[in-house]
Amino acid sequence: MRTQTGEARPAAGAADIHQAGALRADFHRVQDYIDETPIWADGTTVPAAPMTAMQWRIWGLAAAGKFFEGLVVFITGVALPLMGAEFAMTPLQHGLVSAASLFGILVGALLLGGLADQFGRKPMFVFEMALFILFLALLAAAPSFPWMLVFLFGVGLALGCDYPTAHLVISESIPSSARGRLVLAAFSFQALGALTGTAVGYLVLVFDPALGAWRLMYGLAIVPALLVLAGRFFITESSHWLLAKGRVTEAETTLRRLLERHPRYPKHVRLKGLHEPGIGRPESHIGVLFRRKTLRATLLASVPWFLQDLGTYGIGIFTPTILTVALGADITAQVHGVAGLVAGDMRAAEGAAFIDLLLVAGMVAAVLLADKVGRIPLQVFGFIGCAAGLLLASFYAHFTGPAQTVLIYAGFMLFNFMCNLGPNAQTYLLAGEVFPTHIRGLGAGFAAAFGKVGAVLTAFLFPILLSGLGTPALLSMLVATSLLGAFLTWQLRIETKGRRLDDIEL
Repeated sequence: MRTQTGEARPAAGAADIHQAGALRADFHRVQDYIDETPIWADGTTVPAAPMTAMQWRIWGLAAAGKFFEGLVVFITGVALPLMGAEFAMTPLQHGLVSAASLFGILVGALLLGGLADQFGRKPMFVFEMALFILFLALLAAAPSFPWMLVFLFGVGLALGCDYPTAHLVISESIPSSARGRLVLAAFSFQALGALTGTAVGYLVLVFDPALGAWRLMYGLAIVPALLVLAGRFFITESSHWLLAKGRVTEAETTLRRLLERHPRYPKHVRLKGLHEPGIGRPESHIGVLFRRKTLRATLLASVPWFLQDLGTYGIGIFTPTILTVALGADITAQVHGVAGLVAGDMRAAEGAAFIDLLLVAGMVAAVLLADKVGRIPLQVFGFIGCAAGLLLASFYAHFTGPAQTVLIYAGFMLFNFMCNLGPNAQTYLLAGEVFPTHIRGLGAGFAAAFGKVGAVLTAFLFPILLSGLGTPALLSMLVATSLLGAFLTWQLRIETKGRRLDDIEL
């Protein structure tokens, strides 16, 4: 925007108000500087702070981590029949393979995610990607079934660390007005990764229709992961975290680098420490999560996530398997040999890819609505929609022919859309917002780990239950867990839409 003379200038902002002698306390916090918007010479204000190059770099590198998670988890869905045939796996071993990476995510989120509160957001952001690359390379060359399990667990360990860390590096560096949509926009790359993972698996089978093709599926992710690792060395540390640690000067220097833009504003950064001299800093161990002040936040962040992951990972990983079972296809190597196994796997991958398109659509809707409608309404509505989709899919057993196919596809597509609109997106968003800075990584990590308990149980038990109970009964059980998720979300509700991270302190 310009003045009548054709010249434009940004507002002096908080720092110049300091220089003018009006030392206002509400301009001493990190988020005040990040949220500060320019005022032009004619008095016109801008509704939101423009993002800097550094802020976009942090966002992009965090989004890449979520992309790799979706990629690896859903590649496993395509690769699983090939792994099973190569290593002559039993149903129990199928469950172990499906659960290995998810159990790694559980452990990584719980044990490594909280380290971001101790050592900083950036060091863990770099470390997790290096760990991911190491285990991904080992997985692609796994010599035996036991080693394959170990390497899948290692990949999950790195992805688990990324759950809280990626959220924190974004949310602690961007304007409050855009936090919901930008965190979810990055998280949406998980859905894009899921779609890409299914597509990669299919294309590898087209060009290399062999049992060992699953190794190439995983190996293809290594080169882009190396590029992401290199980029993470060149981002800023969180000024929120530095200030919480009492490192005020470093926080000011880092904040200036984060907000570097042309023309430059704010010109000066002066932060006020969160803790008075001589007063100990707040505790940051896991027991704090279960005290009266934080228990509600802990329950809201973790229990609905657990219930959501029961369905998301069960349906997500086993969509190809469910389709082949429900629609009567036989993809066992014992019956058709390697060629038949690959052909069946390709057909299932095609169907899964079509259904997974709704993951992307649901996440787009979540990005657009999170900062308008709010986290809690979307999560409740999404859980109910998930239940409706699974219920619709369960009716397929009462029909034959095209009607059967339409019901199961329509049900899964509705489930995927509503899941990403609601609980899959909002549980992730809430977990990184409802805790104060000094335990934000710990709280978000615990919530992710608790959620992955549901994912691990589902991945391990799903093949067994699918064989023993049948698809309709299994889908009906997930309908009940989705409705329970909606109920608990409403009972525990803490709305964070529009709230500043600086205000969430105990």
